[in-house]
Amino acid sequence: MNQSSKKSVPEWLPFVVGFALVVQFAALGGWQISRGLEKRAQQELYSDDAGFTDWTADLAVRPYQRLRFRGQFDGQRQFLLDNIILNNRYGYYVLTPLRIDNDDSVLLVNRGFMERADDAAVNAALVVDPASITVHGRAGSLPRAGYKMGAAITPGTPWPKHAVYPTLADVSAALGQDVLPFVLLLEPDETFGFVRYWMPEEMGPGRHFAYALQWFAMGAALAALLAWHFRRRRAERRGGRG
Repeated sequence: MNQSSKKSVPEWLPFVVGFALVVQFAALGGWQISRGLEKRAQQELYSDDAGFTDWTADLAVRPYQRLRFRGQFDGQRQFLLDNIILNNRYGYYVLTPLRIDNDDSVLLVNRGFMERADDAAVNAALVVDPASITVHGRAGSLPRAGYKMGAAITPGTPWPKHAVYPTLADVSAALGQDVLPFVLLLEPDETFGFVRYWMPEEMGPGRHFAYALQWFAMGAALAALLAWHFRRRRAERRGGRG
């Protein structure tokens, strides 16, 4: 088979692929802008200096709202959220249920970061006063992983249970009772917590907007290249007919 008999790539294929990439770059830029706006809104909510609101069952809780609860910690059933790194140190987030006074609800309180240690030291540090106390914090959520494998909480393990990026449903199933649909991020000045540095995600809105600009610039450059290539091919065809 000679070279001329081989099938050549259709002339239109590079333009179709290039156009698809331009659309993809534009979509990625739009997504980065939406994430940047979301982060900006989170920062605005977090910077709200309004006082603490007493919890009631009919309260519509917004993200990072400052809340106050009265109840008892369940020190016998706590969770250690694994794979947490703070200041280049490995450890856990300590998640402790709070039985709310005069209410059947259970609140999950993230008491902060504890550096990894042997079981005896960890168990000693987890001890809480069983008396009714007032707890202050912000409405937050559990850490999330982009991808994980296996069960978040291994069934049948003793307390405190180790968990790998669990959901509220995972924690609720382990406790055998419903929990409120958010986690309380314990205030830094509360005395019964660990290391706490609660802020919206570290990558702020400016970084997302910068990424969006890069995607749009790549899309614009590719679109310009496709337009230049199209004009050149058309000029070549006209020259060939001449």
